[in-house]
Amino acid sequence: MNWFFITLGFSGLAPKAPGTVGTLVSLPLGMLILIYFDARTLFLASLLISIIAIKSINKYEEKSGIHDDKRIVIDELAGMWFALSVSPAISVGMGEVTSLENGFLIQSILSFVLFRYFDIAKPSIIGRIDREVKGGIGVMGDDIIAGFAAGIMSSLIWQAWLQIQTMT
Repeated sequence: MNWFFITLGFSGLAPKAPGTVGTLVSLPLGMLILIYFDARTLFLASLLISIIAIKSINKYEEKSGIHDDKRIVIDELAGMWFALSVSPAISVGMGEVTSLENGFLIQSILSFVLFRYFDIAKPSIIGRIDREVKGGIGVMGDDIIAGFAAGIMSSLIWQAWLQIQTMT
């Protein structure tokens, strides 16, 4: 169960770009939670999964001796879900998902792209956490911060776009 969990249903076993694969698995799951519940539910689910993941990763690292194994992608789920819970904090029904006016789809995709950027480039504090913090907190921490940064940036870009639209 632990290996299934930390590899996000074995998506982390993808031979190429397991982090991107894990994030791609996380995106539609997070979007479904936003559609059927709300951003608070997604945020709390992210928090709960992060706490469980930290403990699970600590156990794995203790047993294997490997820190931040690339096959561990539960951190991508937490980061992506934090990005989504911050970014499209709107309620949409199933019929409204593809409407570009409400920003749900655009912000979701933008959050994905920005999260992958922050997770790969690891600017500022994200990189510092990745390099200096050990154990499950280190593995999860950089993705959580990257998720928040992506969500905030996505929201700012969307709001700027709306402002530009009202000026024209």
